[in-house]
Amino acid sequence: MSAPELPTRLRIDPASDHDEADVIIVGGGAAGMAAAIRLLAAGRRVTMITKGTLGDGSTAWAQGGMAAVTAPTDSLTDHLADTLVAGAGLCEPDQVAELVAAAPSAINRMITLGAVFDRDTEDRLALGLEGGHHRRRIVHAGGDASGAEVARALAAALTTGERTSELLTVIVGTAVDVITDDTGSVRGLWLIDTDGEVVQLLADAVVLATGGIGQAWTTTSNPTTATGDGPGIALRAGAVIRDPEFVQFHPTVLAVPSAHRRAGDRGVLISEAVRGEGARLVDRRGNLIMEGRHPLADLAPRDVVASAIHADLLASGEDHVFLDGVGLGADVWHRHFPTILSLCRERGVDPVSEPIPIRPAEHYFCGGVLATLDGITTVPGLYAIGEVASTGVQGANRLASNSLTEAFVAGDRLGVLLSVPTAEQDAKITVTAAALRYQTGLDHDQQPIDPVRRGSLIAADQRPAVTEAITRGAGVLRSGDGLLELQRSLAGLRDTDRPASAADVETTNLATIGALVATAALARTESRGCHRRSDHDRPLPQWQRHSHLVLDRSGRLVGTGQSEAVAA
Repeated sequence: MSAPELPTRLRIDPASDHDEADVIIVGGGAAGMAAAIRLLAAGRRVTMITKGTLGDGSTAWAQGGMAAVTAPTDSLTDHLADTLVAGAGLCEPDQVAELVAAAPSAINRMITLGAVFDRDTEDRLALGLEGGHHRRRIVHAGGDASGAEVARALAAALTTGERTSELLTVIVGTAVDVITDDTGSVRGLWLIDTDGEVVQLLADAVVLATGGIGQAWTTTSNPTTATGDGPGIALRAGAVIRDPEFVQFHPTVLAVPSAHRRAGDRGVLISEAVRGEGARLVDRRGNLIMEGRHPLADLAPRDVVASAIHADLLASGEDHVFLDGVGLGADVWHRHFPTILSLCRERGVDPVSEPIPIRPAEHYFCGGVLATLDGITTVPGLYAIGEVASTGVQGANRLASNSLTEAFVAGDRLGVLLSVPTAEQDAKITVTAAALRYQTGLDHDQQPIDPVRRGSLIAADQRPAVTEAITRGAGVLRSGDGLLELQRSLAGLRDTDRPASAADVETTNLATIGALVATAALARTESRGCHRRSDHDRPLPQWQRHSHLVLDRSGRLVGTGQSEAVAA
């Protein structure tokens, strides 16, 4: 069974309006805002497209914080080593080394931009410990409200700049597709605004900072805006998607008691920092789940913990296990985890006096649009930063709290890169993009660059069928049969030829995510990192390589050839 046929361009009505900018940024999280701050400071005209307010996305929900070496007892070497171990052989060590080296300066720049991080009694940065880390190196704010503080500080810095009012335009809407010329270079973007009107935006650079893909699953820690728009747009523009099979499931998301479940309620993530302070994972009888399963026990990497919990649930027939943090005491809960405490109590669970019912839920996309840490992709004029990008930092499984750090560092670096356009800079970007294409074995003919393309969509009313099929076939544990059934389900979805609505665009992008994950996961006949298969339950040396997918002209996903990850 081959992968379902996907649209290579979405059908839209002619634009009712148009505008121009130097740079278009799709997304208003940490990555997008960090880039915009640099660009505005350099006098560049920036248009940001968001689905809500600036900072209203996954950034604001991040509980753990930003991983960086700031303590004398820690080292860049240790941070690098922890990241590579978590990445299960698919990190690019040079990219990880760049991030780790840039992380301490990123913390300082965040402080300069106005972020207020937690301090200890000697006014040093208070550092947390999370899964996969062997040292305390997580810089946090408000105990468990780190992302909210990062989002607040960046939004304030962005909107209070001297030239913000004349240089920055923020549009609430849904990005549809990039506009390309007959060479495949990006020249702008189509979007649908809140009135349902199509708008044409012209620019020399389009930056995808769209965040995650969590809404493709029925249970996720992601916000409702995380509908996989970035990978969908990039794929239809001819970009390479790398390692889409690696979808991280956070092991500890609150299993809300039935009496307190609300339609559309997001998953309540219970940060790994809670386990860092001593909470333990237990089954209904109080048995320790992680005992003897990993040297770090409850602080093992997320893929290990999620897999262990999933196995426990399969064996017991239960739909949740427990995180027992009663022993932490009320003071620790109120000081370190006030947000989690409040969210749990709102849903009928009091962590101070009872174990928290939890189960794994989709959390983070470790794959994404192939890009450098500067955001350069395989398509001229198209850039990707943050969770939507696959830079080689996350590998087959993300190390806790590296994501917020990467989002800020990548956004900041891209903002610098695009601040002062020069012939030398353009040449560097062109060479880098060509090198990426060469490394993946990408044949130019594989890119759908014909401006007249297929334009069918998946109708919005098919969305429940899409998410249910993806949840069944591509959860914590996959199988060949389940992935084939996922492909069959996606291939059987009803197309619509009507002009796109925002809801149709989102549903089509979610189906595209399902096709990407199913195609790559079916091909990877091993278990590695957060890709786990019941019918191929061990990592294999021959699979220590990346998956690369593009769309051909007919709308079929094709591999460009797999390249080996760089050995650590």
